[in-house]
Amino acid sequence: MNVEEEIQKLEEEIHRLGSLQTDGSYKVTFGVLFNDDRCANIFEALVGTLRAAKKRKIVAFDGELLLQGVHDNVVITLRPPPTQAAVAASSS
Repeated sequence: MNVEEEIQKLEEEIHRLGSLQTDGSYKVTFGVLFNDDRCANIFEALVGTLRAAKKRKIVAFDGELLLQGVHDNVVITLRPPPTQAAVAASSS
């Protein structure tokens, strides 16, 4: 699986495990992602996939490196698709 495929899978898992926000984004904590059995089976290196997605501005979270246990409560935000973000901004 290449990086783009892994990021797409990450988006699917954040949709599944996260909560939808009013702006169209999804939020989930690192601990929920890390401790999920399905994610553990999909991602060989969850932290690396998160960093690649952050670099591409698909997700946002505080810090650079997330470690299990220490950063379980760090919120990861999956940004809404550009068209959905524009609609949410115009309706505000």
